[in-house]
Amino acid sequence: MSAFQHIGIVTKADSREAISTAHELAGWLERRGVTVALDEATARARDYPGETYHPEGKYDLVIALGGDGTLLVAARAQGGQAPILGVNLGRLGFLTELPRSELYPSLVKVLDGEFSIEERSLLDVELLRAGGGTQRYRFLNDAVIAKSALAKIIEFTLHTDGHLVAHYRADGLILSTPTGSTAYNLSANGPIVDPSLPVVVITPICPHTISLRPLVVPDGGILEVRLETHREEVYLTVDGQEGTRLGWQDTVRITRCPTRVRLVKTGKRSFYDSLRDKLRWGGLHDPSQGAP
Repeated sequence: MSAFQHIGIVTKADSREAISTAHELAGWLERRGVTVALDEATARARDYPGETYHPEGKYDLVIALGGDGTLLVAARAQGGQAPILGVNLGRLGFLTELPRSELYPSLVKVLDGEFSIEERSLLDVELLRAGGGTQRYRFLNDAVIAKSALAKIIEFTLHTDGHLVAHYRADGLILSTPTGSTAYNLSANGPIVDPSLPVVVITPICPHTISLRPLVVPDGGILEVRLETHREEVYLTVDGQEGTRLGWQDTVRITRCPTRVRLVKTGKRSFYDSLRDKLRWGGLHDPSQGAP
């Protein structure tokens, strides 16, 4: 009997393909004796009679159907409780590497125990309001502090473990996990970081002083960014999906989450294979593997 007897499925809510695939997959799993829970929107779309998926529920496995954004939602909500298998129904996915065409052959392997687990770090965000009050978030990719389209350049200070790093004048700042180094950080000319490293990547967005370059620091400390700008629209955005407006002297505190996201891998494809493929780097053929 497979170790995965209770599986949750989450989908990209506005994707007909994802919803159709989810219901098809639910039937396939149920015929194999697996209890399936679909997220509420997907279940309602076709009157699914089974369980409804809840992030706080206990599952042996969560399957994310969509793109990296769908997996990010599942990862933040699960917080490492269940391993996640990402299925890419979109265009470019560094997290959801499994294509739709390989879904069922790969699931047969997973149910038979033929898979590995790759752990990814999560970071916690505590927003400390200057006037009192806190808000909390969690991210797998990045937390971004940035001005609105019409706002002028903004100013903020960065401290790590109480030590001043720099005073920035820029369009914003990206605080990224290694997983998120291939997302917005990459677009802002930040470094690509191996996802196994325990670090945070700090990348300024269009800094006024060109010498303020991206910085990589250990993730075991406390990072604090304090907004020093008056009367400008500045926002904190987490994983590109949730966030809030910031005010003068508000502080964004970043710490390492005690739990980690566990991604299910069914093949031998490495992070560097993905870089060569998705970023169209050279060296697509490994000479050690013989003639192509």
